[in-house]
Amino acid sequence: MKILHFALAGALALASFTGGALAQSNDDYLTIELKDGPVVIELRPDIAPKHVQRIKELAAAGEYDNVAFHRVIQGFMAQTGDVQYGDMQEGFRPELAGTGGSSKPDLPAEFSDVPFERGTVGMARSQDPNSANSQFFIMFAPGDFLNGQYTVVGKVVEGMENVDKIKRGDEANNGAVSDPDRMINVKVGK
Repeated sequence: MKILHFALAGALALASFTGGALAQSNDDYLTIELKDGPVVIELRPDIAPKHVQRIKELAAAGEYDNVAFHRVIQGFMAQTGDVQYGDMQEGFRPELAGTGGSSKPDLPAEFSDVPFERGTVGMARSQDPNSANSQFFIMFAPGDFLNGQYTVVGKVVEGMENVDKIKRGDEANNGAVSDPDRMINVKVGK
């Protein structure tokens, strides 16, 4: 009984020290520096562990730095993350941005019942549900038609006003952006 008492006391002490038993790890956040300021995304490894791990790996390796927001549609979303063709400092191919991925294999879908609301971050993919790789998008507004069709990886918790200032694309050209804004720097943590 004493061992159980000490174990319980230790768990309570640890919980109070870390801010609560369910405190979010700093590693479960992604910070994107934009021209107008930072954007903090709370990642959701509980619903999309493989996709969140991929985003964290690419961010930690600097792969997302200087990557363009190649497709931005007013009232819908801003898409980025094409590390193959979207790096605006190394090998930028605007005509191909949005068609590439990373050197890693595509991921199997991790669909959930988390809805696409303003600030939701989802993984971009082709028509194949199991084709997400490195690209993701941030919702400007709710998109119920995406629910259960795309993998949700997180939600913007700080800096949505900076997302709102991302340069919009040509609606007649599916949101393609000429001279696009970019993710200046992306890091794991806040």
